[in-house]
Amino acid sequence: MSLNAVAHLNFHGQAREALEFYQSVFGGQLTVATYADFGMPAELPGAAHVVFGQVVADNGFRVMAYDVPGEHTPTAPGAPTTRRENGTTITEEPFFLSVRGESIDEVTPVWEGLAEGATVIEEFGPAQWAPAFGMLADRFGVTWIVDVAADHTQA
Repeated sequence: MSLNAVAHLNFHGQAREALEFYQSVFGGQLTVATYADFGMPAELPGAAHVVFGQVVADNGFRVMAYDVPGEHTPTAPGAPTTRRENGTTITEEPFFLSVRGESIDEVTPVWEGLAEGATVIEEFGPAQWAPAFGMLADRFGVTWIVDVAADHTQA
């Protein structure tokens, strides 16, 4: 038996757009089912919103998302609540999403893709603890850490 923890992101009318964006960055298969697909009359508000969605990529990336039901007006995310001060990460967010690769060449395209329309919190580059590290809040307000696994076998 094996278990996988998968991030499940909650949106207010932006889930399809976010999932399509993540698919453009990570590749993989996009699956989307709407409330209408599950029987909600198509003429009702929110029927076209996502009740279940995911992106699953061969490289191991997987994320799920849906639109919280109810009347919501999609809003652009405000300023990120995460920032760097004096070399320390200060945040009020309950979680970040982390993407870790084995080489800078492997994760650089991920960083560049997520950075489109994002607020960069920490520029992508060498760090004391990793060959490369960066942090940003993407265009949907989700905070991502992109880094390269440190080789701890070398002394």
